Amino acid sequence: MKERSGFNYEQEIERLKELFGFDFVGIALVQSPERRFELRWVYVTGNRSERYRRITLQSGKGIAGIVFKTGKPMYVKDADEEWSAGDLFNYPIVSIEGLKSLGAIPLYQDNRVKGVMLVGYRSGGQLTEEQFGQFRQEIGTEFGPFYNKEMVKDESKQ
Repeated sequence: MKERSGFNYEQEIERLKELFGFDFVGIALVQSPERRFELRWVYVTGNRSERYRRITLQSGKGIAGIVFKTGKPMYVKDADEEWSAGDLFNYPIVSIEGLKSLGAIPLYQDNRVKGVMLVGYRSGGQLTEEQFGQFRQEIGTEFGPFYNKEMVKDESKQ
């Protein structure tokens, strides 16, 4: 699906998946304000099923909801070590897709978080902090109509 800007999300997330060897890449976008800022997974690649389409998150809930609410990246080296089996129901995309090692970044537009990009592997410890940093560098300051506020802020300090 190509956006009006001509940016092709499917192509770009597929490129990132191949470049880093991720098992899963997804983008959750905020739905209309009338829907109380629900987040839905809109673009994904490497998914095991179509179940992700049924996930609807409120701000502060799930990986996307937490990153959306805080506006900060989230990195989980090994979900099995960080969360108990009972906690996994709080992270539906992690459970449904069997992700064990993952990272998520906020996508900004007009100084507000409008979406979240999640990348991950299905084996624990596979995403290192260094690789997550390389992924964030690859995204750079812009991703289609979105930008990475931290990257923009960091560059202005130099």
